[in-house]
Amino acid sequence: MELEELKKVATQIRRDIVRMVHGVQSGHPGGSLGCTELFTALYFKMMRYSNEFKMKGEGEDLFFLSNGHISPVWYSALARAGFFEVKELATFRKLNSRLQGHPATEEGLEGIRVASGSLGQGLSVAIGAGLAKKLNQDTHLVYVLMGDGEQQEGQVWEAAMFAAHHKVDNLIAIIDVNGQQIDGSVEEVMSLQNLALKWKAFGWQVLELETGNQMEDVIKILQLAKGLTNRQQPIVILLKTDMGHGVDFMMGSHKWHGIAPNDEELERALKQLPVTLGDY
Repeated sequence: MELEELKKVATQIRRDIVRMVHGVQSGHPGGSLGCTELFTALYFKMMRYSNEFKMKGEGEDLFFLSNGHISPVWYSALARAGFFEVKELATFRKLNSRLQGHPATEEGLEGIRVASGSLGQGLSVAIGAGLAKKLNQDTHLVYVLMGDGEQQEGQVWEAAMFAAHHKVDNLIAIIDVNGQQIDGSVEEVMSLQNLALKWKAFGWQVLELETGNQMEDVIKILQLAKGLTNRQQPIVILLKTDMGHGVDFMMGSHKWHGIAPNDEELERALKQLPVTLGDY
């Protein structure tokens, strides 16, 4: 897709997010809205994957969502990319839905390979997938997204040491650096200090992007990361985004980490997000 087409997809995904969360008055809109450019760039530009979903993911790029609470943006991206019908987005968080609040595998939702949402575990899973690809001489890549608040989890750093030691260089980790978590700013809850220096000290190639909500910049940083694979080091992108990006009254506040807009707020949000691909 060309840049303008990608931007239209991102706008529709944002529209899906606020409608999904509003529909059940439950979910996590803030981080989902902030990561929309990333998901759009991955699924509509960067990743090489099969049109026929297979759990093992042999011969294709893989993506794992560690901060599973931002499932709305992932579900929308998967549906808009053709993994399942767009109309299924209307079942988000409802009884017997395949679209649970946190991604799960037992319902067989296409695109989901591991249950997530218990923070700190996604990087370990992605490392395992990367090692499996190396054993199978599969040259495709593994991507994983984590939150910045998630960096307070100890398992992340155990996994970081492991990946560097074992030279898992077909792995691109991405950290959503929006500075917010459920109880307040990351700085106030537990400061991460200099995250770039930490990851460098753990033996990773570190890339940083201050404009994580600019589609062209997100694509460029992903292309740069891809060009650095297979060089004996895992790669991490520190992607600075705005929580709630695209909806003015949600932007930059931890208060929208996990609450749904009411009817009036939904109307205000949708006025800022015109229909581009058609609503579900």
